[in-house]
Amino acid sequence: MDQPSGRSFMQVLCEKYSPENFPYRRGPGMGVHVPATPQGSPMKDRLNLPSVLVLNSCGITCAGDEKEIAAFCAHVSELDLSDNKLEDWHEVSKIVSNVPQLEFLNLSSNPLNLSVLERTCAGSFSGVRKLVLNNSKASWETVHTILQELPDLEELFLCLNDYETVSCPSICCHSLKLLHITDNNLQDWTEIRKLGVMFPSLDTLVLANNHLNAIEEPDDSLARLFPNLRSISLHKSGLHSWEDIDKLNSFPKLEEVRLLGIPLLQPYTTEERRKLVVARLPSVSKLNGSVVTDGEREDSERFFIRYYVDVPQEEVPFRYHELITKYGKLEPLAEVDLRPQSSAKVEVHFNDQVEEISIRLDQTVAELKKQLKTLVQLPTSSMLLYYFDHEAPFGPEEMKYSSRALHSFGIRDGDKIYVESKTK
Repeated sequence: MDQPSGRSFMQVLCEKYSPENFPYRRGPGMGVHVPATPQGSPMKDRLNLPSVLVLNSCGITCAGDEKEIAAFCAHVSELDLSDNKLEDWHEVSKIVSNVPQLEFLNLSSNPLNLSVLERTCAGSFSGVRKLVLNNSKASWETVHTILQELPDLEELFLCLNDYETVSCPSICCHSLKLLHITDNNLQDWTEIRKLGVMFPSLDTLVLANNHLNAIEEPDDSLARLFPNLRSISLHKSGLHSWEDIDKLNSFPKLEEVRLLGIPLLQPYTTEERRKLVVARLPSVSKLNGSVVTDGEREDSERFFIRYYVDVPQEEVPFRYHELITKYGKLEPLAEVDLRPQSSAKVEVHFNDQVEEISIRLDQTVAELKKQLKTLVQLPTSSMLLYYFDHEAPFGPEEMKYSSRALHSFGIRDGDKIYVESKTK
């Protein structure tokens, strides 16, 4: 049978892992030397293959000699064939069926939608635990065939495949724990709920960039749909209601949530977004990749109470009443202005005269002397200044250094400045 035109898997393998390009290195994990045998390939003693093969973007269109693949790849556990030109599932099957230890397979960005995956071909994938089909435009029929023939599949990546709907197979896949299905166009919850039906053991669901507009499901039904879901990503979804966030509490094992870039949170400040979400999700221990500590949770819940304290009762969320039961009704926090004081009213004492003036605290001692020049009728070069803090027990402090800023003395309203003449 004629081979398809283009570069073969075996050709690329021999080129990349030849002694010139991939010299043999000793040590654990550094590479695997495949020794020659009488029945082996004449090239077999020249290749040093690692257990992880990365052959992406190599123009591969076909498998090549299957006996050669079997001779070299018996130990290979991970294979990256992304961004090649594989369009025939039969050629993929020829490769995979000769890699018996294979657990991870990346077929992203290959035009595999141009052929039909038959069950006999899919059977060669049976040992694969992690399968990446991003941007392969794999149909749901292809996905169903894979699910039937991969009994140990744990992780599946179906991103960038232009899905607008989800098609359910007749049989559920109980092995799958992680599903990445980002950057599709799954906007309606009726499609997302099918994923719960298909994958009842799902631990992690990554739905980012799907513009999901709402979570429309009764709470008890949500718990049954995703009974084992521990982590969900809804980055850049279309969620616009706090009720959608509250729905997440219905997932009985949910611990981690990602919610950046959703319309609901756009009007809020960064602080408000995180605190209001943390307060609404009492069981979530990690939000947007950051751990929620016990201290942060209490701060957020108290913030939540104060945020809604003046809202009309009919608009107050149910979570508010739960937190009132926990903490009681809290008074609004006093607003404290922590900005440094910019001016002060002080008493200026000179001879027997006392004048109250306002001075800027951002000026220097030299600039203060210029301000006092007219008041005390002395040239600045003849002035000695002393600062007296009315609450300090140590007496007046000489203001020796002309370039020192007044705010560094801690001057406040009611303090005193004593002026003396050097000639006195």
